[in-house]
Amino acid sequence: MDSMLVPPWLERLLQTPFFNVCRIHGDAARSECNMFCLDCNNNNNNNNNGDAFCFYCRSSRHKDHQVIQIRRSSYHDVVRVVEIQKVLDISGVQTYVINSARVLFLNERPQPKSGKGVPHICEICGRSLLDPFRFCSLGCKLVGIKRNGDASFVLDDKINEALAMEGISSRRSSMSSRNHHQEEEELGEGSPQNIYTPPPPSNTRRRKGIPHRAPFGS
Repeated sequence: MDSMLVPPWLERLLQTPFFNVCRIHGDAARSECNMFCLDCNNNNNNNNNGDAFCFYCRSSRHKDHQVIQIRRSSYHDVVRVVEIQKVLDISGVQTYVINSARVLFLNERPQPKSGKGVPHICEICGRSLLDPFRFCSLGCKLVGIKRNGDASFVLDDKINEALAMEGISSRRSSMSSRNHHQEEEELGEGSPQNIYTPPPPSNTRRRKGIPHRAPFGS
């Protein structure tokens, strides 16, 4: 498989069984193996670090590695879009909102044959889709790439670079705006020469003039 279209770890991800109890941490509360390391599976070796592992194994054997977490919906493996879209081009794959999180399925799911009049179906397995996507899962997109070569899982470096630069520019703009606002506040508080202070009211009363009596008549 051309690594320019499919990363080396993807097929192993789709073939890995998840949610077995960890052999090392079986008595712990979070012992189900629902983690997958991209770094340890990014080659063709068959070491044990390429298997699914639990929460506790991550801190001991996969520290600082690129790891994704697999979840379940109706006994089928799913992954959150916010995680997988950082490492895969998931365009063309149907996504779903489950428990307020947008996810997609790893593999094809069995289903009855789609009836007539279904507007959107998976190009590979024929599963009915909610929206006009090409595939129902990552697995079906992989099959489509192998058949036709008209899609890819590899993210465009230029797009990644543009997104990164956009994020940096946005952060700089936000910092500049905050600094400008802070300077305005400091100038407003630190320039007493621009503040007009009215003179204090005078308490001096005007002295009345000396009264003059009318002359007595003679």
